[in-house]
Amino acid sequence: MDTKELLKKVRKIEIKTRRLSDNVFGGEYHSTFKGRGMTFSEVRQYQYGDDVRAIDWNVTARYQEPFVKVFEEERELTLLLVVDVSGSEYFGTQLQFKKEVLTEIAATLAFSALQNNDKVGLVLFSEDIELYIPPKKGRSHILRIIREMLEFEPQKKGTSVARAYEFVSAVLKKKAIVFMLSDFIGPTDYEKTLRIAAKKHDLTSIRLYDPREAQIPNLGLVPMKDGETGQMQWINTQSKPLRLAYEKYYQEQAEAFASLHQKNGAGTIACSVNESYVKKLLGYFKARV
Repeated sequence: MDTKELLKKVRKIEIKTRRLSDNVFGGEYHSTFKGRGMTFSEVRQYQYGDDVRAIDWNVTARYQEPFVKVFEEERELTLLLVVDVSGSEYFGTQLQFKKEVLTEIAATLAFSALQNNDKVGLVLFSEDIELYIPPKKGRSHILRIIREMLEFEPQKKGTSVARAYEFVSAVLKKKAIVFMLSDFIGPTDYEKTLRIAAKKHDLTSIRLYDPREAQIPNLGLVPMKDGETGQMQWINTQSKPLRLAYEKYYQEQAEAFASLHQKNGAGTIACSVNESYVKKLLGYFKARV
């Protein structure tokens, strides 16, 4: 992709997603995540009506009269976007590849955070961590993140969600808002690292899928290529047992995604590429407020 074409694509995504974040998501994002952290401000004398649970017993004992701790909301938040760039994201039977839709969702969230004056960072992962951009503020920083998502060429094709969650816990020292964006196709061996990340951060995972991944249509004998291993195989899609077995396998993966996250206190959104991610995000935000 040459520079002129890249800049044109970045601008197109900025116009679309910034309009969404300004007109639709800005207030919802702020309402959902504001005040998630509380920072200590000062100690002052107890006043009638203060919560007794806020009493600082050490200071009270020292001065022989009640004092309370005062806390303030942490207005400045950090948003980390963790985006899957494995081979399976370069699949699409609708108008867009999954990779393109993930980029739009990530950009919308980033501009919502920008409107709230929050820092935004990016992690791109496959079976390993491909790229890390530390959280910063500003429009130019958001545009850099979008450029990377559009033009980055991963070194590997596989997927390791466990590795991504592990990296999030290691790189972020303070509590942050974390959105994991992936199709979650692959091993479900990530419960341990998910649990650690969800305990430390406000974690939401978005599972994006193509309708053709949920069911195999009856198309006869067709060649199919695995986007992550590159393996080519002829599949007889006329076989009803084969189609039913695949559908069952896919359903099991979708259920594992939902149950593992719910069990460990993380939020989830499942969205097809032909659904409105706008409605999905809005519904999720409103349900959390």
